[in-house]
Amino acid sequence: MSIVFRLLGHLPLSALHVLGCCFGWLAWLFSPTYRRHLRENMQLALGASEAARLRGAAIGEAGKQMLELPRIWLRPLAETAARVVSVSGWELVEAATRRGKGILYLTPHLGCFEVTAQYLSTRAPITVLYRQPKQAWLQAMVEAGRAREQLHLASADVAGVRTLLKALRRGEAVGMLPDQAPRAGEGRWLDFFGKPAYTMTLAARLADSGAAVIMVWAERLPGGAGYHFRLQEPRRPIRGTLEERAQQINHEIEDLIRQCPQQYLWGYNRYKQRRSSQPPGALAEKDDG
Repeated sequence: MSIVFRLLGHLPLSALHVLGCCFGWLAWLFSPTYRRHLRENMQLALGASEAARLRGAAIGEAGKQMLELPRIWLRPLAETAARVVSVSGWELVEAATRRGKGILYLTPHLGCFEVTAQYLSTRAPITVLYRQPKQAWLQAMVEAGRAREQLHLASADVAGVRTLLKALRRGEAVGMLPDQAPRAGEGRWLDFFGKPAYTMTLAARLADSGAAVIMVWAERLPGGAGYHFRLQEPRRPIRGTLEERAQQINHEIEDLIRQCPQQYLWGYNRYKQRRSSQPPGALAEKDDG
């Protein structure tokens, strides 16, 4: 598998996106669980008619997201960063840098989320939260592809949290996927598109550190033309109790997704129920991914 992955890394982005679209439809056809998650999540967030209209595009975009990874991870950083062909909102980074209290970048599973930290690392040091994949070959590939000169990895454990806090205290940037389902005991059941979702609290804790919070995502452009890097402030400051801050971050993620819903990873089981953690009054279903 690693050989195939490396071979794909030599293909142009346009070809990878064509192959990725086909791969997305194969995953749709052969995985009933994936079909169920994608259908249910899209309909919940967008409504039946809009979900039906965008479903085909979402299936293709999810496949593109998978097959563009070799190109992002295995090519030189300068080449990867060059695929970002336009940037909106960079003045937010400049203002936050002048404050000197660090930056918390929140990037949901939207667009090409793997290119965000890579691009940001060409401007300044950044430490990103990292959860090891289950496959050993993929773990080696991920670590090699993400560990750029100014891109540092922090494991998703207590030691990793300390690493993130130290980076913020130095006035540096940290980044994470705030819509990733946390392990049991590490989150709260909060609203996400009108349904309880087990939500990480780490992003909300770091938002209370004094760091500037910036929402960021990379829109995938048609025809393999590259990415439009988009940064924006939360609609209102992330304040209140821990639960209120985490809930607001969920709503900020919803706002980003509505900007380009076809590029969100709807097949991800955002509403998974951990065996030892479930919404009040609900029976925990099997964690199927």
